[in-house]
Amino acid sequence: MEEHTFVVGQEFPDVKAFRNAIKEAAIAQHFELRIIKSDLIRYFAKCATEGCPWRIRAVKLPNAPTFTIRSLEGTHTCGKNAQNGHHQASVDWIVSFIEERLRDNINYKPKDILHDIQKQYGITIPYKQAWRAKERGLAAIYGSSEEGYCLLPSFCDQIRRTNPGSIAEVFTTGADNRFQRLFVSFYASTYGFLNGCIPIVSLGGIQLKSKYLGTLLSATSFDADGGLFPVAFGVVDVENDESWMWFLSEFHKALEMNAESMPQLTFLSDGQKGIVDAVRRKFPNSSQAFCMRHLSESIGKEFKNSRLIHLLWKAAYATTTIAFKERMAELEDVSSEAAKWIQQFPPSHWALVHFEGTQYGHLASNIEEFNRWILEARELPIIQVIERIHSKLIAEFEARRVKSNSWFTVLAPSAEKRMIEAINHASVYQVLRSDEVEFEVLSAERSDIVNIGTHCCSCRDWQLYGIPCSHAVAALISCRKDVYAFTEKCFTVASYRETYAAEIHPIPGKIEWRKPGDSADNDTQVVRPPKFRRPPGRPEKKRICVEDLNREKHTVHCSRCNQTGHYKTTCKAEIMKSIEQF
Repeated sequence: MEEHTFVVGQEFPDVKAFRNAIKEAAIAQHFELRIIKSDLIRYFAKCATEGCPWRIRAVKLPNAPTFTIRSLEGTHTCGKNAQNGHHQASVDWIVSFIEERLRDNINYKPKDILHDIQKQYGITIPYKQAWRAKERGLAAIYGSSEEGYCLLPSFCDQIRRTNPGSIAEVFTTGADNRFQRLFVSFYASTYGFLNGCIPIVSLGGIQLKSKYLGTLLSATSFDADGGLFPVAFGVVDVENDESWMWFLSEFHKALEMNAESMPQLTFLSDGQKGIVDAVRRKFPNSSQAFCMRHLSESIGKEFKNSRLIHLLWKAAYATTTIAFKERMAELEDVSSEAAKWIQQFPPSHWALVHFEGTQYGHLASNIEEFNRWILEARELPIIQVIERIHSKLIAEFEARRVKSNSWFTVLAPSAEKRMIEAINHASVYQVLRSDEVEFEVLSAERSDIVNIGTHCCSCRDWQLYGIPCSHAVAALISCRKDVYAFTEKCFTVASYRETYAAEIHPIPGKIEWRKPGDSADNDTQVVRPPKFRRPPGRPEKKRICVEDLNREKHTVHCSRCNQTGHYKTTCKAEIMKSIEQF
């Protein structure tokens, strides 16, 4: 502990620096301080243990803020045994200890704080104190949750100013303007979705963990290379049917403002009623599908069998009804209960061969990938969550623009790979032409009918994926057609570049925002946080385990009357006996 030793004449920049140094030394050397006198010009303290002669006195130098040690008496005879907690290890001290760590890692947990303090100083502090220090540290670095809600109108104004055409609206409830909902859609995102993305929208939400909780709702899509493309997002105080109806209403308005006509969309979700009803009402001409990742995870949790998950995915990707029935029969052989369970989800909502819309091969939502963008920021105030998404969008747009400049193919890499495989397979096929548009393609195993006019093949791959299958490629090459001209436009490199053509501009720092109440901005409303706050303590975990449901319940036994169903303390045998005697 050489760095915590003091000598007479030692100087410190000011009284605060000296107080911090003496506090640090007391904690590090495991002794308690009893402060006798402490003000702006002098400091006098001794060891709090009775009989220990150690004491220190420091004063301020004339005409300077410098503090210097005047006297240092005795050595510790107390044994320095202050290990289980320390009076000087206050919440403020812990904040100063963890501040830099919190900047590097928002998810620096209270138990890790306890571990690091124990390791470095050898003292144990209460968990609650570490938790409070983390909360206070996050507020000091990123601002308080209350300030976040208060600045929301100004933040939305900055989004609209710096990114013209963007939508950023905050909605309040009640006479006191309590936060209810926030919707954000950058113009560059809306433009990129309408002009370059695959016409699929994933919907989902993730719980926020700040002081006032809330849920982040989001709508994402896929670019030409299958990459995640966030289109719009919002924050609601409570996720329910009403909030999903509101979110999809705002999403519809955002698309309508930037499109001459509403595109034919396919929505992917976990199938919850609120989302399904809202999509049906706001986008009546669209198709809806269950996210296969969510469905496969559900059957895995329900039946604890990885074989079932594998068969369900194979059934979902089957391109013919015969192949689909075969996979489902295999699934039933493995578990008849699982086959019965899956019947509650109509195949028309998750199986490629039965789906009425077009999924272009995307059976799973990419919402979880988007949620990982803000996973570490979930405990921060609402503005920091939006800023994290904004910063990530700027970085991704720029990185993908640069990446696509090195592409010299017609299609994006993943689609180009599929096309090359189809061309290689097509080289060994025999093609018989029926008329201008219809062909019969013969391979070693089968015969397929291709219609290049309707972009159809009897194998159904062309219709399901939007890229000519090997049979279609063979037919197109035989009549000297350009195979790339028969591929959906959304898979081209040109579409990919158009997706990221518009720029997302930076937003100025808080210091440049107009705050509610400023004389120049009296019309800006003051948004207060929701009334609902995160309850104290660790969140309750509600888990339903299949094994627990089937496990035989423990039967209690009374040691007084030897009967089952109650304990000795609740036994009524003596009372009944007394009544009978009476």
